[in-house]
Amino acid sequence: MSAAPREPRAPLRIARIDAFAVRYPEPNNDGKIRSLTLVRVTSADGLVGWGEAITGAQEVSLATAFIVERRLAPLLLGSEIADVRAAWQRMRDATYWDGNGGIVTFGISAIDMALWDLAGHAAGLPVHALLGDAVRDRLPACASTILATDDLDRIGREFSGFVAQGYRYVKGGWGHDLSIAFGRDERRDLAVAAAVREAIGPETEMILDVVALAGWDADHAIRMIRRIDDGQRLFWFEDPLPEHDIAGYRAIRAAVRTRICTGEKGWHAEHYRRLVESGALDVVMIDPGKAEGVTGTLGVIRMAEAAGQAWNAHSWSSALNTAASLHLAAVAPATLLFELKPVPSPMQHELVRDPIGQVDGWVSVPAGPGLGVTVDEACVLRYRFTEADLGR
Repeated sequence: MSAAPREPRAPLRIARIDAFAVRYPEPNNDGKIRSLTLVRVTSADGLVGWGEAITGAQEVSLATAFIVERRLAPLLLGSEIADVRAAWQRMRDATYWDGNGGIVTFGISAIDMALWDLAGHAAGLPVHALLGDAVRDRLPACASTILATDDLDRIGREFSGFVAQGYRYVKGGWGHDLSIAFGRDERRDLAVAAAVREAIGPETEMILDVVALAGWDADHAIRMIRRIDDGQRLFWFEDPLPEHDIAGYRAIRAAVRTRICTGEKGWHAEHYRRLVESGALDVVMIDPGKAEGVTGTLGVIRMAEAAGQAWNAHSWSSALNTAASLHLAAVAPATLLFELKPVPSPMQHELVRDPIGQVDGWVSVPAGPGLGVTVDEACVLRYRFTEADLGR
């Protein structure tokens, strides 16, 4: 059983909260431009904590930065933070009207993550030591990538390469061209699944992820899961239906034995409570950079554990969300694996001086204070953009 969370020995007085909208080409998605909002919290004695919001669209990244600095920062500036969870509750209470999901929740998520990083630096402890008793210091690594659905030969090269790198779990989903993404054509979907299995061999575990808005119903999902799992063996099948289709997920659970995973689109505990209480899921997926930070995500993890369900980090963004997710996984007994971008990415390998990777199929939980990664602020400024840069 986890110990009660421990807080810094002395309260932290918050002196500054700065937000940065950043955009970058993602090599794991054929160089497509992605964006995030990064947040830096500075204490009166000069300690710094970093967090992120997985904002996606550039306009949303800019809007989140504005909300962080103009709406949320005034709630905390000048105050003493003796308990990160109390600061989280203060932000939630103050935004009861406008913060139940969306841009405000992105901002809360990033600030909360930064406060836990800051608290760890103040205490000289890694975040997982503040959260409770660690049950592990490493997890099996999973190469998680976007599928080249129009090029089966490329799929073969990429996925066999992941196995050669040491990965024993692989995940493919969506598609570089969303018009032909995984989930949009039954014949192509089956061919893609077969190409992945052929590339990785019989021993490597395989996960497939259906593109959003594919339009599947429960009957189609059941047919596809049975056909793919019977022939290719799945570790889990992800997002076969929209997350609100609880009845559909229950129908899938009654019809197949394959693990079913969903959850990455959720914002808050009540969204996840519906998923968990449905009894239809095996794996609940969540991001601290979206779902109310480390504090909010830990609450969902404990909820899933109590229901006998696994939790898994989505974490397909920057090294900050990756590190935060690893600390949460360290105190979560039911975590199955940890996804990593297999190709070096600016927000994973340039943003921090100590990027997180896998060794012999394992990824280690950072052991340093706070999140355990050191942000290169020159990188933040290099990828930062403003409203004037939109359209360029």
